[in-house]
Amino acid sequence: MIDSLKKTLLAGVGAAVVSKEKVEAVLGDLVRQGKVSSAEAREVAEKLVAEGRREAETLSQELGEKLKGAFAGIDPRAQQRLDALEARVAALEQAAATATVQAADTVTPPTRD
Repeated sequence: MIDSLKKTLLAGVGAAVVSKEKVEAVLGDLVRQGKVSSAEAREVAEKLVAEGRREAETLSQELGEKLKGAFAGIDPRAQQRLDALEARVAALEQAAATATVQAADTVTPPTRD
């Protein structure tokens, strides 16, 4: 189930990227052809971005509600294991971030002689 959710989300992100690129290309062509000004193209792009954000937020909320519903029936032991795994992942992420910062602090930039 999680894999299918990941695939669905990634497909949505991919579609958004492709759509953004197509919109930019079409608007760029219209500006080059003199059919719209660059200000008008920017305005259209901003409206599309705002609408896309609203749609993404709506989809995110709906997905969250569906996931809560899907996992509401999970047995308590499985939920405990899931919570423990989430805590371990958070701890590992924190350790990795700390190690990265420490490694960056120990790197000395090359000197020019």
